[in-house]
Amino acid sequence: MDINVILSESFEKWLKTLEYAPSTVYASVRYVNDFFFYLKASEITKLEAIQPQTLTNYHKHLQSRKNKRQNGSLSNNYITSNINAIKRFSRYLQETGKPFFEVEIKTRPDKETSKIILTQSEIKALYKACDNSILGIRDRAILSIYYGCGLRRSEGVSLNVSDVLLKEKRIHIRQGKGYKERYIPMTEAVKEDIENYIYVAREKIRSFKNTKPEALFLSMQVNRLCGNAIIERVHKLAEVSKLQKDIGIHTLRHSIATHLLQSGMTLEEVSQFLGHSSLESTQIYTHLANA
Repeated sequence: MDINVILSESFEKWLKTLEYAPSTVYASVRYVNDFFFYLKASEITKLEAIQPQTLTNYHKHLQSRKNKRQNGSLSNNYITSNINAIKRFSRYLQETGKPFFEVEIKTRPDKETSKIILTQSEIKALYKACDNSILGIRDRAILSIYYGCGLRRSEGVSLNVSDVLLKEKRIHIRQGKGYKERYIPMTEAVKEDIENYIYVAREKIRSFKNTKPEALFLSMQVNRLCGNAIIERVHKLAEVSKLQKDIGIHTLRHSIATHLLQSGMTLEEVSQFLGHSSLESTQIYTHLANA
């Protein structure tokens, strides 16, 4: 069977059907597409041609590849995530009756914690990278939602303007993880960033079309900004800031949790802020805060 884009799209649908997290779906498809690119460069165009040595060679390729966004090589966690995505792809092939291959590569995660935490200086650098353009004002609001309010990726994407209660300094999460509703407090600085976006940048974007969209974050096509586009903006800010860390949306959430604990907030208060269903989910941040 030919290795093509259609196969990648079918894999994505399969992941969504099994209710993998959106971030896992996005990363898995991206990693598998990277694998496809490697196969084509190696003149392998059929699934049946993938042999154990092919996977071993690809693993070595990842270990020797340079990191495109920072100095050095790819992290063990990145390589492990890449191989795990290929394992999911192999399972998809097997369960859908397509030619499949076994992935027997054993990987090891980094010895240090897999949760990347930004320092407060690094957070300030991300904010400083936001200019006064429409996109810059929107970027600053994105940071305030994901760092300042500690939202999950899907929670921020799903926000509507009506969920931002400026007078009360609250963000209304209508349907968080586990379909739970909650309210998130905003600091004065966060409120100012979001208010500036709503009344300046968002209004400018909205004027491109004669519509009244509900979504808080709008694309330049006046559609709801998708999670992948938000990730790209965060990556762009990291690049401008010259951060030597591989960060994503969840990095901002991890960072605010750690910073709140460092500031003296109790575990229970941080757990409520993050919308965790149990303290066990929050306790992982305690050793990071004390590091």
